[in-house]
Amino acid sequence: MTLPLEPPIKPQLALSRRELPIGDDYTYEVKLDGFRCLAFVDGEEIFLQSRNGKPLGRYFPELALPEGRYVLDGEIVVRDGNGREDFDALGQRIHPAVSRVERLAAETPAVYVAFDLLARDDESLLELPFGERRAALESLIARDGFASSPVELMETAATAKEAARWLEHAEGAIAKERSAPYRPGERKGMAKVKRVRTIDAVIVGWRPGKEADTVGALILGLYDGPELRVVGHCSGLTAAEKKRLVGFLAPYESGERGSADPSRWSAGKDLEWIGLRPELVLEIDFDHVSAGRIRHGAKLRRWRDDKAPSECTFDQLSA
Repeated sequence: MTLPLEPPIKPQLALSRRELPIGDDYTYEVKLDGFRCLAFVDGEEIFLQSRNGKPLGRYFPELALPEGRYVLDGEIVVRDGNGREDFDALGQRIHPAVSRVERLAAETPAVYVAFDLLARDDESLLELPFGERRAALESLIARDGFASSPVELMETAATAKEAARWLEHAEGAIAKERSAPYRPGERKGMAKVKRVRTIDAVIVGWRPGKEADTVGALILGLYDGPELRVVGHCSGLTAAEKKRLVGFLAPYESGERGSADPSRWSAGKDLEWIGLRPELVLEIDFDHVSAGRIRHGAKLRRWRDDKAPSECTFDQLSA
């Protein structure tokens, strides 16, 4: 490739905030549930780079970006039949077998949602303010060839009030400073607010902490009909709470113990767990759900002594 920018390039990152910043210098975007991806296009040659610098192209042969000389920043997403991002289906695309990759490319095709233009022809645009880069991106995607391609232009909102809808129905929202240059690998010029969801769950067990005689995480369950399904864990407990819970939970122990990890999000680790009778309920905050599981650790909001475990139903995850 003979582009003014060469891979790998660390993508610019967003700083987490509790609320969207407000001001005339901000443009707002919906936060997608996909794979961050920088796309380098030089004529017919295409290189797709992941957030951590690894090549992605072999897993997404359907992402044939239009010919030209440009570098995009964006996100690869797969959508379900209702048009919502399906992260579980997206994750299935990362597979070593070529035959499987080709089959899934047809069954669950991905799209590339572009939100920034980092280079065009022989010019690097990194030092330009985002407002100018966005205008250049819109001009590029308006060219012939993009209309029938798997490339989409990121949706934007002009005000935080307009973007607030994404905090209720999407993964969250991003605020970008229109005057900011592109800073690879830095958390500057961008802020993100994740959608936070709240449900009531039953505690079905706990895992010991790293320190002796402490609780590291609470294992959460929800009732799907008569079945109590493990849906994730609650971590982020204070040091005092970790110590207090050992004695507090002891009367509720069911006698079941094991080392097989009931969570699919722990990279195959075998973690000790102690089972509890399903009698305790707590309210939790969480953000991501995939395949009926809370992808990241939930946070304890409060104990619910006033709620019956049977009322903690699985349909809360899709509400």
